[in-house]
Amino acid sequence: MPSARPSLLAPPLSFCKPIRARKFGSLANQSLQAPVPPPPPLPPPPASAAAPPHVFGLEKSQLLREALEKAGPAPGSREDAKRLLKLHKDRFRSDLQWILFCADLPSLIQEGPQCGLVALWMAGTLLVPPSGIPLERLVHMAVEKGYTAQGEMFSVANMGRLAEEALGCQVELLRGGLGGPNKGRVLQHLVSGHPLLIPISYDEDFNHEPCRRKGHKAHWAVSTGVLLGVRGVPSPGYAEDPELPGLFHPVPSMPHQLPSLPEEGSLGAVYLLSKQGKSWHYQLWDYDQVQDSNLQLTDFSPSRAADGQEYVVPAGGVRAGLCGQALLLRPQDSSP
Repeated sequence: MPSARPSLLAPPLSFCKPIRARKFGSLANQSLQAPVPPPPPLPPPPASAAAPPHVFGLEKSQLLREALEKAGPAPGSREDAKRLLKLHKDRFRSDLQWILFCADLPSLIQEGPQCGLVALWMAGTLLVPPSGIPLERLVHMAVEKGYTAQGEMFSVANMGRLAEEALGCQVELLRGGLGGPNKGRVLQHLVSGHPLLIPISYDEDFNHEPCRRKGHKAHWAVSTGVLLGVRGVPSPGYAEDPELPGLFHPVPSMPHQLPSLPEEGSLGAVYLLSKQGKSWHYQLWDYDQVQDSNLQLTDFSPSRAADGQEYVVPAGGVRAGLCGQALLLRPQDSSP
């Protein structure tokens, strides 16, 4: 007979030798009677620091800055002002001589409703040279202090507090508009090379100039220069521009007498050299036009009220927070 094939199954239990538990003292007896409790769970990992609040546009700002840097350096204030004078020469009175006082600012295009913080960042490059305070830090501080929800700034007073806290500069809050006695203070401030932060209504679709929209187009700008129309240029200390006869610049290496400021009501004799977060270039704005625009900031934009976004608006609304107000900023060690 053929031999039986070996089975792949284990032999029946009856053919196996019994296995006896070996005892290792009392511990073995205890282990057979009650299971050893499992080890305690590992402690949870330490909580990580809370992430900073997300603000619309911050993740794009660096990319945008890099793109602008690749496009070439920002035009200087003098060159850009001369470009505007040539482009709109019919707007400037031919019966006056013109003196341009200006300080250079870098440009930064805003993302989202960050116009005020972008304007403060630009001003900061003059107050905390050479590069000011990072925009991300300004936004984080403003959110942390409760001044803003997503970069908007509807309070000139809060903007002044933020400037003091972040830049360590002197801040003077002007109320009652840019006319009357405030006009002389503003012009002296700009002639001295210090920045002015001012809220206006801004029409980016029509002519990129201040307009009257009751605050529906509320926007911030920074002015760091002024173009003054005068009957006569004081001497010495000023040099006529070689390309534009009738335009004069203060000579940095020479002491110069300040010109007589245009009188109140002297139309078309004062222009603010300004920058804001929706343009790469400087703009020359008629002083009276800026003054009128600043005085009619009264209402919150209906489109913003209906967009479902959160905004920080002070008690009393846009009228209480922005209307007729501006900020004069100076380095901490300067005199008014």
